Amino acid sequence: MTERAGGRAAESRSGHRSPERRDADRLLLRAAAHGGPWLGLLAAAAVALAAAETAFPALLGHTIDAVLRHRGSSTWLLATAVLVGALVLLDALEEVAAGASAARSTAWLRTLLLRHVLDLGTRATARAGAGDLVGRLVGNCAQAGRSGQVAVRAGAALIPAIGGPVGLALIDPWLCVTFLAGVPVLLLLLRTLARDAQELAERYLTVQGEIAARLVDALRGVRTIAAAGTIDREAARVLEPLPELHRHGMGIWRAQMRISAQDGLLVALLEVAVLAVAGLELMHGRISAGELLAAAQYVLLGATMGSALSSVTALARSRAAAGRLAQLLRTEPPAYGRQRLPPGGGRLELRGVTVHDGARSTLRDVSLVVAPGTLLAVVGPSGAGKSLLSAVAGRLLDPDEGEVLLDGVPLAQLARAELRGAIGYGFERPALIGDTVADAIAFGTCRPPARELHAAARAARAHDFICRLQRRYRTPLREAPMSGGQLQRLGLARTFAHAGRVLLLDDIAASLDTVTEHHIAEALTGALRDRTRIVVAHRASTAARAHTVVWLEEGAVRAGGTHAELWQLPGYRALFAPDAVAAHDGRAA
Repeated sequence: MTERAGGRAAESRSGHRSPERRDADRLLLRAAAHGGPWLGLLAAAAVALAAAETAFPALLGHTIDAVLRHRGSSTWLLATAVLVGALVLLDALEEVAAGASAARSTAWLRTLLLRHVLDLGTRATARAGAGDLVGRLVGNCAQAGRSGQVAVRAGAALIPAIGGPVGLALIDPWLCVTFLAGVPVLLLLLRTLARDAQELAERYLTVQGEIAARLVDALRGVRTIAAAGTIDREAARVLEPLPELHRHGMGIWRAQMRISAQDGLLVALLEVAVLAVAGLELMHGRISAGELLAAAQYVLLGATMGSALSSVTALARSRAAAGRLAQLLRTEPPAYGRQRLPPGGGRLELRGVTVHDGARSTLRDVSLVVAPGTLLAVVGPSGAGKSLLSAVAGRLLDPDEGEVLLDGVPLAQLARAELRGAIGYGFERPALIGDTVADAIAFGTCRPPARELHAAARAARAHDFICRLQRRYRTPLREAPMSGGQLQRLGLARTFAHAGRVLLLDDIAASLDTVTEHHIAEALTGALRDRTRIVVAHRASTAARAHTVVWLEEGAVRAGGTHAELWQLPGYRALFAPDAVAAHDGRAA
């Protein structure tokens, strides 16, 4: 933290923006542009309102003088009333346009970030936790989306800020000179606040994202927390960074309050000085009573550069929020090619695949050839790289070295739709996406016809419990309570419906009862035997059904062969539970 703060301070002193802040500023400009015509309407209303506010003191002064002199007072009173009405209408129009432009900018930012996060896939959660991502999508996008309206209003505020001294000069040059004597101090206060607020806002949002990440983790494990009776301890863990968040938040407010107090004192002194000079000028008959009143108003208008403190703070927070968004957007999503697959049965080849995790290799020089229609089981102890191998084989993750080919074509050269239509994944804890049960099974690059959805559900042993639902396949997911096994079977049905050539199944038997597991195994060896199937296996029974077994250890292939061949090795037998070993030996006897 100290090193980053020192770097920011050095950057501020040098006057140069870092590449990260340049990216943030460009993102803010793009977001503001997406405010559309509402931003233009806001600018017009803000400029008109600022011009009307600048003209109001002069008009009020003339009205006072006309009333005191009893000459044409009704005309001036009418003009003042019209201007007051215009101020009210312009203020209302400005508020509407500001809200609409901010909403459009925020919607564009959220769409951009959501698409990018989904494009990144597993890279997104590797870069930031799920809670942090939600925080950026919700809070940070909203903060950055308001930058357009804040900038427009800050720019429009320059009109009265300049108009104030000009108005004083038109009344009497000495009034303007008196006022301008304090302007350098106002500008120095604004510069100090802008620098401090930017750094504090960045730290505040970073800690806020950390708390959000911890909260999402706790919500995921809420049943475990309740069962363990550790609610208080978990609440303390989630809220542990709260004092740091409070410190940074209070730092922002203290900086603003300190400078606001200094600004208020300075403005008050300026007003006293200008009014003292104006009083002397009034005594000598060089200005009128109305001009004295106008001068007092113009001092306040000229000091609006001091009231820009809130705009400076808001812009600093928007810039800090945009920096967090730009940080995520700089992570490049995987690129896809345009090739289509040639005719083939799903021959999968891994050539020297290596995946690094910092200085450590989690997969090391893995080379495999899986023939079309093969049922391959991948086994190994926890942490051996089984799930990682599955992710690389279907390009949920790109290897750092080596390549993966499907029917002779590198996966990186395939079009996205072609790749996802050829390779289907089945996960231990599938996520169901869609409005109805049918939508959840059909979720993919294209929607299979109903007969294929039903066939996939039958293969996954999900058709029977779906038919018992109130509206069968048209039952809304929110009205279809499912057990863990039923949820997994529905996820498998989706996989079966979309995997054209290759099935990648990661420990699918974890939530299935023995009978259902047997039926799924029958589907894998029967109705789905025309596809290449790679199963991450933790049970000896699953490995025994496979044509070939690959044994991973510490990210490398230790051995390969049939289950019967590998069973002769004590280390292989030790991978499975003792009861599985006993059952296997009993069958062999």
